[in-house]
Amino acid sequence: MRIAQEEVFGPVLSIIPFDSDEEALEIANDSIYGLAAGVWTSSIGRALKMAHELEAGTVWTNTYRVSSPLSPFGGYKRSGFGRESGLLAIREFVHETSGADTPNPFIVR
Repeated sequence: MRIAQEEVFGPVLSIIPFDSDEEALEIANDSIYGLAAGVWTSSIGRALKMAHELEAGTVWTNTYRVSSPLSPFGGYKRSGFGRESGLLAIREFVHETSGADTPNPFIVR
């Protein structure tokens, strides 16, 4: 279906029936995109399995679009480049040194 092959933005929910976790993963991963996914379940084992096997940058469990600026965010496959937010993203904007050659800015010299 076209709805399952394109990256649709907006208040859209597509409901596609499936008979097993494996079939759900096959349907979800059969796309060139992978920005985010949501899993609704009462089983923590199923949630962890899906989060591990879904080809998506972010996988939410029993919620959607809830995130912290400390958590990396970004897509998978053709849904973006790299990650935004989180410690690894901050490193893209700073020059790190060993610390030995960096003077302490809190000491008056």
